[in-house]
Amino acid sequence: MNKPRLGFLGVGWIGRHRMGAILATGAVEAVAIADPSPEMAAEAAKLAPDAKLVSGLEEMLALGLDGIVIASPSALHAAQTIQALQAGVAVFCQKPLGRTAEEVRAAVDASRAANRLLGVDLSYRYTEGMRRIRDLAAGGELGRIYAADLVFHNAYGPDKPWFRDPKLSGGGCVMDLGVHLVDLALWLLDFPKVTSVSGALFSGGEPLAGRTDRVEDYAVATIGLETGAVLRLACSWNLHAGQDAVIAAEFHGSGGGAALRNLGGSFYDFTAERFRGTARETLAGPPDEWGGRAAADWARRLAAGEGFDPATAGLVTVAEVLDGIYGR
Repeated sequence: MNKPRLGFLGVGWIGRHRMGAILATGAVEAVAIADPSPEMAAEAAKLAPDAKLVSGLEEMLALGLDGIVIASPSALHAAQTIQALQAGVAVFCQKPLGRTAEEVRAAVDASRAANRLLGVDLSYRYTEGMRRIRDLAAGGELGRIYAADLVFHNAYGPDKPWFRDPKLSGGGCVMDLGVHLVDLALWLLDFPKVTSVSGALFSGGEPLAGRTDRVEDYAVATIGLETGAVLRLACSWNLHAGQDAVIAAEFHGSGGGAALRNLGGSFYDFTAERFRGTARETLAGPPDEWGGRAAADWARRLAAGEGFDPATAGLVTVAEVLDGIYGR
C-alpha cells in the first residue's frame, strides 16, 4: 500500500518541528516543501532530501498530493485550507484555522463537502496531563464540573510583526493563546452549548475600546455554558509575569478538582494534579514529548484512509467564542 504523499507549506520553526513529528510516524512521505525563506526551505529539506522545493500552494497541488501541512501566517490559513480541500487534498493546519468564525466554518464545510480529513494543531489536548484530566472528567470522577480557570501569559510575546496587525492576525493574544484555552475547556466538557460570552481587551495597559489599528496584548473573558458551568479566561503577551510563561487550566467539580500547570515558567513542561479537599495527587509530569502529537495523529489517521471528521464542528464553536470575546 502506498503511503500518503504530503506537501509542507511553511517550514519555519513550528512547521519543521511538526514536519519531523509527521515523518517520524513512518506513515507518510514528504514530496514537496515551500517557504518564502530559502534558508528555512533548505533546513526542512534535510528532513526529507527527496522532497521537491516548490514555489507555493499552486505548484504543490499540481503534484497530486494526498495531504498538505500548513504553517503559514494566520491570514492565509483559511483560504489555503479551503483551496487544498476543494482540490481533494487533506489538510493539517496551524491554529487558528481562521481569523473569524465565518472563515473557520467555511473551512470545515469544505472538509465535509470534499470528505477529506482536516486537522488543526491544538496541541495542548495531547499533553499527557490533559489526557489524564479528561479521562477523570469523562468517568465522572470530578463530579459535575461547574467552573474552570484558564490562563496563558506569554511574557515574551510574538516575534513577527504580522501578529500585531489586526488584518493579518485577526486578533492579538486571544487569537494566539486564548484559542488553546477555550478549546481545552470545551473539549474536556464535550463541547456543551455556549450561552454567553463577555470579554475585556487591553493594549499597552489601556482598554482597546473598539480600536481597529492594534490588537490586544491582555484579555479577560467569561464564558457561560448550558450546563451552568462558567469558564474564566485570562491571557496576555509581554506581561510582567516574573517568568517566561504562566499556563494553567484548572477544573472545579462537585466531586473534586484537577489542574494542568506549567513548571518553572516553561512553555513545554507541565504537571497535572487531582485534588480532593486539601489532598492532591500527581497525575502526570515531565518529560512528556507532546508538541508533535497532534500532527502525528493526523498523519496516522490520513494513512488509515479517514475522511471528514464530524468532531471538527467543535472548531467552529471555539471560533464563535473568540468572536464573542472580540465583540463581533
